Amino acid sequence: MTKIKAAITGVGGYVPDYILTNDELSKMVDTSDEWIMSRIGIKERRILKGEGRGTSDMGAEAVKQLLLKTKTNPDEIDLIICGVVTPDMLFPATANIIADKTGIRNAFGFDMNAGCSSFLYALTTGSKYVESGTHKKVIVVGADKMSAIVDYTDRATCPIFGDGAAAVLLEPTTDDVGIIDAILQSDGIGRVHLHQKAGGSVRPPSHETIEAREHFVYQEGQPVFKWAVSKMADVSVEMMERHGITPDKLSWLVPHQANMRIIDATANRMGINKEQVMINIQRYGNTTSATLPLCLWDWESQLRKGDNIILAAFGAGFTWGSIYLKWAYDGDKI
Repeated sequence: MTKIKAAITGVGGYVPDYILTNDELSKMVDTSDEWIMSRIGIKERRILKGEGRGTSDMGAEAVKQLLLKTKTNPDEIDLIICGVVTPDMLFPATANIIADKTGIRNAFGFDMNAGCSSFLYALTTGSKYVESGTHKKVIVVGADKMSAIVDYTDRATCPIFGDGAAAVLLEPTTDDVGIIDAILQSDGIGRVHLHQKAGGSVRPPSHETIEAREHFVYQEGQPVFKWAVSKMADVSVEMMERHGITPDKLSWLVPHQANMRIIDATANRMGINKEQVMINIQRYGNTTSATLPLCLWDWESQLRKGDNIILAAFGAGFTWGSIYLKWAYDGDKI
């Protein structure tokens, strides 16, 4: 019996109009364009403005574009998964809110939170529903409004993050394309280095937690950086070795856009050149769950059927992983 694989058959994306530049940030905190570019590699990031606008608004725009580009009726969608760290609210799931805003009525949906690895985990999960033969059209969204939990008085974290969303459509195929393999890992020891201190069941919101500014991103930069450099490179190289992919056979590396030095270290370990790496961190910053699909959105027109692609991410938890896939269509023809 021919094995069913899950193939990405379309990509949609959305970034807010407002651009927060390094020069503007330098008026808010003690930083500079030179400092941010040399240490992180970010020139600007997009910020979602407007009262009552949240992650689902960006996710819905990405999904609407995806449905239009792939000529898919919302009623055809079987499942929608949203990788997200900044949901609209603790419940209901942001995936369900996106479904409501896009007219998706025949699907079930849920959120996945694995820090910056959320889209990677969600894509792997969505692929299993397709591979099982029970689901024909699955949407996987990666979306985050990180500006909602960034402390713009903290010079260590506020230059890093931006807002954005992107979504992919997964469909079954028996061709030699689609998601081939995934390696997903985590180690809870990392939870102390990168988290949001308050807002959950351990420290519910209170006057004290708000006054202590505990509802923002808390990050210990050095241990996070060291783990990310090691683990993202390790898992990418492992994927190449498992499938006999030599540097010249890899079309693209799609790395999580957290820090330019982490991206460079991963590419160097894999033995690939910069022309094989999707990089848009300088324009969007770290959009957390949205970084990987936003890269696919930006590069879609350059992708060709059969391209060997490795996606890699590292996030809070700690979580990390890689996916190996063969691209399913010529991106300039959709």
